Amino acid sequence: MTSYLRQKFQSLTVSSEDAKDGELTSENREEMEQNKIQAMKALVIKQDPSAKDVDDLTIRRFLRARDLDVDKASAMFLKYLKWRREAIPNGFISPSEIPNDIAQNKLFMQGYDKAGRPIVVVFAARHMPASTTVEEFKRFVIYTLEKICARMPSGHEKFTSIADLQGWGYVNSDIRGYLAALSILQDCYPERLGKLLIINAPYIFMTAWKMVYPFIDKNTKKKIVFVEDKKLRATLLEDIDENQLPDCVGGPLKLVPIQDC
Repeated sequence: MTSYLRQKFQSLTVSSEDAKDGELTSENREEMEQNKIQAMKALVIKQDPSAKDVDDLTIRRFLRARDLDVDKASAMFLKYLKWRREAIPNGFISPSEIPNDIAQNKLFMQGYDKAGRPIVVVFAARHMPASTTVEEFKRFVIYTLEKICARMPSGHEKFTSIADLQGWGYVNSDIRGYLAALSILQDCYPERLGKLLIINAPYIFMTAWKMVYPFIDKNTKKKIVFVEDKKLRATLLEDIDENQLPDCVGGPLKLVPIQDC
């Protein structure tokens, strides 16, 4: 970054004399965020002209993922643009590219939470790493995230996920796959996850969890909740109205496979 641009970005930061952390009004925050969005957009377009077609909401998600640090967010976004050209050269992933993962019938959508975010349900015990490859699984993750984003109601950017670990065992454990999925979610679809509710987690799952946990960024960690079995329904109802609960957790809504969404 040139010294001139650095000066411009630094001028967008609210000084401690004007406002301290936690003392910014919502209007000040919004104005500061809008200024940084425009500054970041100018920077990334200069380095990658294809960024001119990207909307402000996308830029904002990357900024928020890096705590409004323009330098870090710009580097992250430019890396994302390069990744997208290489990982999704046609602009989409076809089901024919992920036949093994789709056949496992492990990811569904149904209903909306109280914030209006679509609900995604994952059955972890149906993931069979021996029946697929890491590369195919990565394409499956991209396919599902693209589907989820396409189904978001107007004015919403996040989704809520229920990960059901009932029956999960070592045959389902896939550390390489989990880390690949985590990297795609955090680096390429930042600020898309609203909340992750992990239910029916067996004790043996904690072995895999301890290996994955250090790679989860602080913003994502805040969104993950392990739900106690005896408090399952009460916890779900904190975020989801009863008439929007999927049938797998005692609600009225029949799950829809991700490929049919």
